[in-house]
Amino acid sequence: MSTKKRILFIAQEMSPYLELTDYANMINKMAIKSNESGLEVRVIMPRFGIINERRHRLHEVVRLSGINIVIEGDDYPLIIKVASLPNARLQVYFLDNEDYFKRKALFTDESGQFYDDNAARAVFFCKGALETVKKFGWPPDIIHCSGWMTSLIPVYLKTAYKKEPVFAHSKVVYSMEENSFTENLGAGFIKKAIISTQIKEKDLEPYKEGTNSALNKGAAKYADAVVLASDKVDPKVVEELQAEKGKIVIPYKDNNEDLADYLQLYAQLLGK
Repeated sequence: MSTKKRILFIAQEMSPYLELTDYANMINKMAIKSNESGLEVRVIMPRFGIINERRHRLHEVVRLSGINIVIEGDDYPLIIKVASLPNARLQVYFLDNEDYFKRKALFTDESGQFYDDNAARAVFFCKGALETVKKFGWPPDIIHCSGWMTSLIPVYLKTAYKKEPVFAHSKVVYSMEENSFTENLGAGFIKKAIISTQIKEKDLEPYKEGTNSALNKGAAKYADAVVLASDKVDPKVVEELQAEKGKIVIPYKDNNEDLADYLQLYAQLLGK
């Protein structure tokens, strides 16, 4: 049995598969650097329709089939695909679903309208990622989330999944980026996000506005550590975050190419 510490990256983008911001390349570097430093690494991201399966050599993982994600009483099958990250010995798992991720667009339609099911897509991805880890039977020591689509994972880990043995020792990190949308996830967002009787509406209070800033605020509240991944993060959210006692906050640095701050944070969370 491996004695290596394990780190799971859950991201909505990662180079070379999807590059929405410069941070996609940073996630790629973090995964590779963590792997090279002796950590056991896996990555989970959405299989958006614009990701080229043939070019990146994705294939379905049959042994992980059979998972259904329930959102407001409806079942959605979770399809899990995998690829090997180029130039690195680590695997990237892609979560797919016909209803939510097959479309050849990300978060807006051809006319620029924010998809009205983006809330459900985020809930599906976050719950799907955690259910995938349960199916792995692979307990991560650190779960590093990045992108607003991952923002519910910290609260889920502290409520719905807190008694799951696979997450018993998991520390969660959230990379907070600048706002990428000005809309909100709609009035039904909180109802969709309550995926378990162990989650109460009050637990989701920081998220209730459904804005990008609110998602960041909620994720930061429940994360063990927050990384400021941009110098354009909502200043109000940053101010509240820095006022919170006991929260580990890694300031933004534009010269963090050696990833020293990240590796030091991981070591701190692992108790080294």
